[in-house]
Amino acid sequence: MASSRLQVTARQLSKTFKKKGRFEIGIASELPPAYKKFWREWKVLKPAAVHFVPQEGKWKRDELTGETYPIQNIPIPLKFPAEINEGIWGGEAVVKGFQKRDDRRRRVPHYWVPVLKRTVVRSEVLNTHLSVTVTDRTISLINDHYGFDHYLLKTPACDLVSVLALKLKKQILTELMNGCPRHAYDPKKQMEIYEEYKTYLSSYTPEEIEWYGLTWYEALSKVAKLKEAANKPIPLKNVYRKNLVEKLKSAGIESKSSSADEISATTSWLSKMNPFGKKDEA
Repeated sequence: MASSRLQVTARQLSKTFKKKGRFEIGIASELPPAYKKFWREWKVLKPAAVHFVPQEGKWKRDELTGETYPIQNIPIPLKFPAEINEGIWGGEAVVKGFQKRDDRRRRVPHYWVPVLKRTVVRSEVLNTHLSVTVTDRTISLINDHYGFDHYLLKTPACDLVSVLALKLKKQILTELMNGCPRHAYDPKKQMEIYEEYKTYLSSYTPEEIEWYGLTWYEALSKVAKLKEAANKPIPLKNVYRKNLVEKLKSAGIESKSSSADEISATTSWLSKMNPFGKKDEA
């Protein structure tokens, strides 16, 4: 009885003192839903299995013993070095583990690194060739999707992983949203490419494309700049000068320096009293 009461109390306390999430602290709370959607696609969604073969179903029966046991598709822990953001690895990463190279010796730590190669890919929408670092799986995926642009646009952010791939995807979506202006020299080809890829725009809004592909710090920096531009302070001298000009106009007082430009051009009496200042030429 006492244990059940303690459990209820613990649940109530957990609801009361709930730990704040990433988007509830500081300036991150002002991030728009468009970026939250991208972040969920990039960091929260479960990526496709690359380094292991997942088994279907929930239960499996052993053919020898007839024993039934649950299927557990536990992904292999991966290491994502900084170099992964400079290429397109197709979902591959570095695997850390142990390797037993001799039966008479103990196992030793080992890193399995993907085989990287430099190749050139072509983007039809961007109308350019790109030299990128890829893996064999990346080339296979590009061939399976019948083109580099189709591969980027069909693959979710959690499988692209690298920042370079996300930036290119955002650039392609922006180009499609603007009507493929890089093919303006050939209107017929421009229309063909737009008709081929325009179906991908239905999954995104202009705001989502604007925030797509930004890293966490880039998104926070953008929010800070937008906030600073919206709340940019106006110098009080401009406000007082404008009020003075309006009062003079309403009172009907004529003055040589009635306009704001002429008032700003006139020198103050303090500058005339400055002995080190430049004197007006006669």
